[in-house]
Amino acid sequence: MSLAPAPLPSPLARRAARLVPVLPLVALPTLLALPVTHGGAGPADVVSGLVVVYCVIRLLRERRRPLSPAAAVVLGLPVVGLALAAMGASSPEAGLTGLGRYLQVFVLVPAAVLILVRDRTDFRVLAWSFVGLALWQGAVGVHQYATGTGASYQGEDVRAVGTFGAHDVMGMATAVSLGLVCAAGIALGRAAVWQRVTATGCAVVLLLPLALSFSRGAWIATALTCAVQLVLTGPRRTLKVALAAAAAGVVLTGGFGIGTAQLQERVDSIARVGDAPDQSVVDRYALWASAGGMWREQPLTGVGLKGFPEYRDGHAALALSSGSDIEGAGTEYRKQALLSPHNMYLLVLSEQGLIGLLSLAGCWLALLVGGGRRLLRARGRVPGRGHGPGDGPEPGREPVLDCGLVACGLLLWLLTDFVYGDIGGPSTLLVALGLGLAAWWALAGGEYRDAVARSTVPERVEEAAAR
Repeated sequence: MSLAPAPLPSPLARRAARLVPVLPLVALPTLLALPVTHGGAGPADVVSGLVVVYCVIRLLRERRRPLSPAAAVVLGLPVVGLALAAMGASSPEAGLTGLGRYLQVFVLVPAAVLILVRDRTDFRVLAWSFVGLALWQGAVGVHQYATGTGASYQGEDVRAVGTFGAHDVMGMATAVSLGLVCAAGIALGRAAVWQRVTATGCAVVLLLPLALSFSRGAWIATALTCAVQLVLTGPRRTLKVALAAAAAGVVLTGGFGIGTAQLQERVDSIARVGDAPDQSVVDRYALWASAGGMWREQPLTGVGLKGFPEYRDGHAALALSSGSDIEGAGTEYRKQALLSPHNMYLLVLSEQGLIGLLSLAGCWLALLVGGGRRLLRARGRVPGRGHGPGDGPEPGREPVLDCGLVACGLLLWLLTDFVYGDIGGPSTLLVALGLGLAAWWALAGGEYRDAVARSTVPERVEEAAAR
């Protein structure tokens, strides 16, 4: 009987096998590329629940701790305010529905990302899935603008909304913005040359659909985030990229005349929000004031989850309209009710009170501080250079800069966009995945070192067999 050892798997097979744990997460952006059906949970929401179950099964089989103590505390902070707000909801159904949605977005899916993303390769795969979704949605959006089949904007069906439709005009803007932030982080980091070149091209291409989304909040959040990413890479590169971006903008708007009049009007409206605001800005101010009135009535615990629509009219000003106009992109004209203040901080403050806001904001602040500190350390490292004890992974295996730029960029974009928007719609899952990547970067230092050590085991086995 032959006792010859079984042949070792090829390097390509090993690399493919290593990506298996992260593939369920990649499936979520992939499903968001499909046409959205409004009403009820979509395919991506269902799969996100299955991903959480998959995490639990893996943890039970591997018999390992799910999260580090620090990660458990940070990601568990929002549960405190959510539990109190759920008990104060107007009905058990509203409380349970709101609690499930918040836990999905801010606790369970980010925790699943933290568990399933083991190293920088997994991180990059998930980041590239953001870019891929952005390119697809952006292509659909540009086609809608060019053919006049988008959502209605100023009487014309030219607003790019991708497959999200006129019901969720912010869906494509969110997907494209987050993809652009990921592409910019990879392009500015220390990844392989082909990745940086490809990411640079993707970032440039995504500027057009972002412009055609006509989303002022997405523009501001993306411009601020990319500017911070650039500054962190050094003043010389910042100046070069700024000049290139300005030249590209002149060519697109001046040379080709892409959306010149409409884009100019939309840009000018940003400066008129105080002097001569349009109706959408007036509605937003009225909704913000309504949320503030709810908070003053219940400052600690708020009016309860899903309570904003019920209490809105009792605190709204007369300037608030009956709803926003929805038309185009396959949707007949109708009025869509204004069910949130379009400000995440005020939504949490009105429904969960100070306790809820401090618990959620405490989680975000911990991720921002932890991720920022780690990014600044990674920024000054050179691959292969040794470091002192406790200063990170062993020489040559430190987290590269692109992961930090992507993670901190996603978090900064979300925290900025929360001033102009809140959660809602299928694109909310991208918020959860973005928070998960930020959590991995800020909290998974020890897990990263363990993953790197585990990833070298097959190579060591192969070397030993060869000897």
